[in-house]
Amino acid sequence: MGALTSAVTDTAFETEIEKSKGLVLVDFWAEWCGPCKMIAPVLEQVAGENAGKIAIRKLDVDDNPNTARRYGVMSIPTMILFKDGAPVERLMGYMPKERLMNKIRPHLG
Repeated sequence: MGALTSAVTDTAFETEIEKSKGLVLVDFWAEWCGPCKMIAPVLEQVAGENAGKIAIRKLDVDDNPNTARRYGVMSIPTMILFKDGAPVERLMGYMPKERLMNKIRPHLG
């Protein structure tokens, strides 16, 4: 995890994501996943360039399978954008920063 992204767990998900205000992008990932490692620096850039507008959290699906199962995450990386606690956008696989931002930008307000 980089300086701008932080981990979230099954036990903290409801409090930290589903009851939060604003935008939170949750990256469902695993240590062994190559595309997950490729998108990590992209997420760091997005977090840095949009500080105060969006929080980026990472959920390791191996350590936290319940939340991944509940949201139907079948392949990784999957990123789900939550707005005021509700999922509003689902993104799958590696994508360059501009494509990712094209999906996030409409929700930034």
